Amino acid sequence: MSDEVINETKMATMIIPKWRAYYDITKPRVVALLVLTAVVGMSLSVPGGLPWQLFLPAMLGIALLSSAAAAINHIVDEKIDAIMGRTHNRPLPEGRITANNAIVFAFTIALLGFILLYALVNPLTAYLTLAGLVGYSFVYTLYLKRATPQNITIGGLAGAIPPLLGWTAMTNEIHPHALLLVLLIFTWTPPHFWALAIHRKNDYAKVNIPMLPVTHGVNFTKTQILFYTVLLFIVGLLPYLVGMSNWLYLIGAVVLNLTFFAYAWKLKFNADESTAMDTFKFSIIHLMLLFIILLLDHYLLPVG
Repeated sequence: MSDEVINETKMATMIIPKWRAYYDITKPRVVALLVLTAVVGMSLSVPGGLPWQLFLPAMLGIALLSSAAAAINHIVDEKIDAIMGRTHNRPLPEGRITANNAIVFAFTIALLGFILLYALVNPLTAYLTLAGLVGYSFVYTLYLKRATPQNITIGGLAGAIPPLLGWTAMTNEIHPHALLLVLLIFTWTPPHFWALAIHRKNDYAKVNIPMLPVTHGVNFTKTQILFYTVLLFIVGLLPYLVGMSNWLYLIGAVVLNLTFFAYAWKLKFNADESTAMDTFKFSIIHLMLLFIILLLDHYLLPVG
């Protein structure tokens, strides 16, 4: 790298405000989607409106602990992030924030989030949210991600629990309907992430992370994605079949899951260079819309 390029990089780093580095390591867009699913869990758990005395601290506490988990992920993955094309410009590899400062920041917001949930919501939600942080930051990032090609299948449970957290925040109990929402995200996670893993296969191979396309090949991964979209279609019908939602959700779920299947079908049998990334991008829209439709269905067409 030339001195000119190095100087340009340093100048760009200096222009970016310091707070932006802390903001970026929280993965705000990912956390926003997690909080959305948590809010849907809250809404579906009670009839009528949500009590703001619980809603506000619950939403903030879940967001803070989720952000802390994301920050820890950045800390743990700093070395491999510096090598991978997708992540080399993250705050830690670029030197916009030190690892020590990131650790202090992650610990501080995790502690604040836990205290909020424990004191103003309920201990059950506080401990479940903390368990999600440990599951994602340590069990998945530190161990599973580097140990098995089924890392995202097993580790996906940590990212699937926000609807349960929202439900317990309002009711202080673990309800089967909340677990069904968890199952929905748990089933969605493998085809969502494996599409990205196909697109970034060479990156993962370069840093010796055993993602499924690296260990079992792209074609096998495409088959697995197709299988999971079929499974997701079936799981997606369950909220309607158990009386948890009404026809608006049913129509939305069928349309969204069939579209996801169509993306997976193209990825398997007629892919071009952009299909894997297109599938990944649609999967994010899919989950966001699915939970928004669940919310609309709950308030516009209350069951019973």
